[in-house]
Amino acid sequence: MLANFLNKSSAVRPDAQQESNRRRSQLLLVIALPVWVLAGFGLAQALLVALITGLRSIGVPFETVNPSVLNAVIAAVIYVLSTVIVIGLPWWIKKYSTTKQELGLTRLPSWLDIGLAPAGAVVYLICSVALLAAVNAFIPGIDMNQVQETGFSNLSYRYEYILAFVTLIIVAPVFEEMLFRGYLYGKLRKVVSVWLAVIIVSILFAAIHGQWNVALDVFALSIVLCSLREMTGSIWAGVLLHMAKNSLAFYFLFVNPDFLRTIGG
Repeated sequence: MLANFLNKSSAVRPDAQQESNRRRSQLLLVIALPVWVLAGFGLAQALLVALITGLRSIGVPFETVNPSVLNAVIAAVIYVLSTVIVIGLPWWIKKYSTTKQELGLTRLPSWLDIGLAPAGAVVYLICSVALLAAVNAFIPGIDMNQVQETGFSNLSYRYEYILAFVTLIIVAPVFEEMLFRGYLYGKLRKVVSVWLAVIIVSILFAAIHGQWNVALDVFALSIVLCSLREMTGSIWAGVLLHMAKNSLAFYFLFVNPDFLRTIGG
């Protein structure tokens, strides 16, 4: 009898230990993945700052470069470098690969993506207005009218508008969706529930935007973007919605900045 009991106990312990190890690994990933994405952005910016500092030290005259051109190049380099670091570095060091399925890039955009993007835009606008109103009611000190810092200002020439348009409406949505709703969400969904993955991704996405009013708005946006990723298995509906949202912001910031003040009286 005692021998049978000991045999049963020894059979249970490994299973319990395996479950404990599995949960520990899941918790580690839940913490490590967002930190890694944030670190990728930080490292990309640090490397670029080091490069610019080095070039300035040998006499490269950055002051003579048009600010819009410089900001567009800097943004593109940071996005590309961040993606290479976040996705490529783990594979290069430990062969920790990322699949197309995890990135949400197993297919090209479809008519479903095109149809879902406008519907997502309506849901996003409702969520954003509700969230901003609720936070403003409970924390009235937050400046909800603070203008978003985009890196572009005082645009005068057509090529400056084109550079700002390409950077904000094409480059930013594609790379941000690939990193946040692609890489981060795809990895998290393998170890946690849908809503926990949505909340983690959305909090991090809001945090990197800095300004409170912008962070609240993009938090609501990210909730919808993650939902579209979950529904379609792809990032393309989210990319289209993200582009549409940034296009609207581009119009109000650069094309017709007086519009909102006009309709507000």
